[in-house]
Amino acid sequence: MEEAQRRALRRGRARLVAALRVAPLWDPLEERGLFTRPMVEELQSAGSRGEQARQLVIDLETRGKQAFPVFLSILRDTGQGDLADMLLEERDRPPAPPQLRPVELDLGGEKRNKSATFPERLSVPVQAESERPRTPPAPAPGSAVDERNHDLVYELKADPCGRCLILNNVNFSRDSGLSTRDGSDVDCKKLEKRFEALRFDVLPRRDLTAQAMVRELQKLARQDHGASDCCVVVILSHGCQTSHIQFPGGVYGTDGKPIPIEKIVNYFDGSNCPSLRGKPKLFFIQACGGEQRDRGFLVDRDSPGDEAPGGPLESDATPFQAPSGNVDEPDAVASLPTPGDILVSYSTFPGFVSWREASSGSWYVETLDGVLERYARSEDLLSMLLRVANAVSARGRYKQIPGCFNFLRKKFFFACK
Repeated sequence: MEEAQRRALRRGRARLVAALRVAPLWDPLEERGLFTRPMVEELQSAGSRGEQARQLVIDLETRGKQAFPVFLSILRDTGQGDLADMLLEERDRPPAPPQLRPVELDLGGEKRNKSATFPERLSVPVQAESERPRTPPAPAPGSAVDERNHDLVYELKADPCGRCLILNNVNFSRDSGLSTRDGSDVDCKKLEKRFEALRFDVLPRRDLTAQAMVRELQKLARQDHGASDCCVVVILSHGCQTSHIQFPGGVYGTDGKPIPIEKIVNYFDGSNCPSLRGKPKLFFIQACGGEQRDRGFLVDRDSPGDEAPGGPLESDATPFQAPSGNVDEPDAVASLPTPGDILVSYSTFPGFVSWREASSGSWYVETLDGVLERYARSEDLLSMLLRVANAVSARGRYKQIPGCFNFLRKKFFFACK
């Protein structure tokens, strides 16, 4: 959906919540392909007519490019053309210009040139922080990294800049008790395409047991990364809570056996993967951190609702049973901190579930892919992950918020094609 259309829905939300008759909309919304029957039933269960209208307006933003014109057509067909006209007016109305306010700078303490006269105070129009544009202008290709801060930015000059291993577990053995992860192939295809565009050599692997996952991870860690500048590991699977020292959580192989995240990360640390010392190692985990479901808390009615779910939800949560075996020995001493240059991005807060839809994939991956597409040329990774957390946290009745454990020493900018 275009930004002007999103803006129109947000500007008109109060009037839509107050006046929209939702009952005649459900059948045409389904017939015109904007929502499936389970999606409509989810909207109908939102509560009062006003709450249903509010959730419908929020969800429309996620239904694609044709959602806005189709919705306007349905409004006219159901005798609500005045609301359609209102939305068109809001769409065509330009965004409000930023308001400037004067800020007085006290120059009284500075030395003055006796041959010139200066006012005691200088009034300068300065934009308030909240009024500044949220999206920075995209720099010319290759210029996102500020050369003045060269020492604080990782260099990505190799082509490809590194390897990206994607472990995608969809089907699990009957004995594991774990359900099929419908929608995970959607996630995998999005991330394959995205990281190829970010100049990575992508290696997708599907439906691996825990032992096979470990073999793939160890194989990647033992390779010579001397000609690479970075390494990425993506894991799409069911998850659980684990006992841990450094990084929480675990992921399951298709046989139902868990692998602790910190064990996965440690394969690539400074002791076990010397050719990646001093180079960024990024891990993206789409899996549950536990079994808790977060219903969130009440906020003001005008709080933003940037995203909302559009279908039956599934979680990647499963109970955890501690694996047998000894705890790994402490890492050896290295010239750099052993866990340095590592970032682990989790799809959800430790202990909570992570939501996924069969048709569009997981909330986390869908949002991450969109943010990378839009901002990878101009923003560093941590800034983009904040955008992901903000967008995902606004979705759905059950809430979810991604987070990360960051041990990077510098800013990380992707190298885009």
